Amino acid sequence: MLQLYANIKNRRIELGMTQSDLANKLGYADKSMIAKIESGKVDLSQSKIVAFADALNIKPSDLMGWEDISNNNIEPIKLSSSITIPVYGRVPAGVPIEAIESIDEYIDVPAEYAKGGKRLFGLKVKGDSMYPKYLDGDIIVVREESDCESGQDCVVYVNGYDATLKKVIKKQTTIILQPLNPEYEPIMYEYNDENHPVTIAGVVVEIRRKV
Repeated sequence: MLQLYANIKNRRIELGMTQSDLANKLGYADKSMIAKIESGKVDLSQSKIVAFADALNIKPSDLMGWEDISNNNIEPIKLSSSITIPVYGRVPAGVPIEAIESIDEYIDVPAEYAKGGKRLFGLKVKGDSMYPKYLDGDIIVVREESDCESGQDCVVYVNGYDATLKKVIKKQTTIILQPLNPEYEPIMYEYNDENHPVTIAGVVVEIRRKV
């Protein structure tokens, strides 16, 4: 995929466009986003690759750097497929994801996130307990899981309340919900504590920030 980002930069320069020019054509409010994309710091979905190709007056296949296979047996590189998932403002405990009706918006994400047929959903971050990695208003893409590895950032239910985002640390007899903001204290729970049950709702696979 790094070739894609180099091709975007080369084509933009070839057309005599500035990064601001391209940002305006694509509707990016933050002009520095083009610099981040050209340096490979931001992954592009299939729909975004097509949008860049249109803005740069080039075929998506050429922008991707596909090989000419007319005289050889090289297989073309395929764009990753994407799927559309809902983004929620809150995920109430005890309600299956598919049954939640308060959808804020829909976003496209790479289909490979849903490995093993896992359900995906988006959730808007609220508060600053996970600052600076996560900011209030960020959208996290979550793969629904009932368990996680120690150290993963997860959406969890505690005591039956709405889902919250925390780093999950697993010890031999306890589970720790670790905020990233040092102003907040970690909270420790015993496994199988019926009075303070902790349930994993899903694992974060991507952060999206509107700029």
